[in-house]
Amino acid sequence: MPLTPATRDRLTAGIARLLRSGRHVSARAADAVHGDLPSFGWALLAPLERDGEQRCSALAAQVGVDVSVASRQVAALERSGLVERRPDPHDGRASLIGLTPAGSAAIAQTRAVRSEWAAEALAGWTEEEAARLGDLLERLAADLDRAAVPRPHAGAPA
Repeated sequence: MPLTPATRDRLTAGIARLLRSGRHVSARAADAVHGDLPSFGWALLAPLERDGEQRCSALAAQVGVDVSVASRQVAALERSGLVERRPDPHDGRASLIGLTPAGSAAIAQTRAVRSEWAAEALAGWTEEEAARLGDLLERLAADLDRAAVPRPHAGAPA
């Protein structure tokens, strides 16, 4: 059964507010750990931690930004000592970007700060409520990923 327009509007407004809150919390956590780093730079550290070293173009694709934006942020991360570049052994014209020990420590410290704030924000929630929200958020993220896949428009050649 399709959702009503009012329910869709409420959900999209809630998601937008949650995203703004998430950006704010991430920026505050980053500032608390390493104040002079642009907050978006932190978004590039997670894929490096999860997937290991990679080219800037792959990193940009993972976080959904232009390569030039990612390159500027990587330069700031590199100046801060959180990432390092090394030549790509398969293509000497390219570089691989990887976390430094300081970058790994900064991620861990940022995660700890965010966890403290989450614990405070969720203090009045039961374990069941929090687990249910986690399940629903994972489902929503997966469904949004599926909905964002480009599809041919009606009447367009396949």
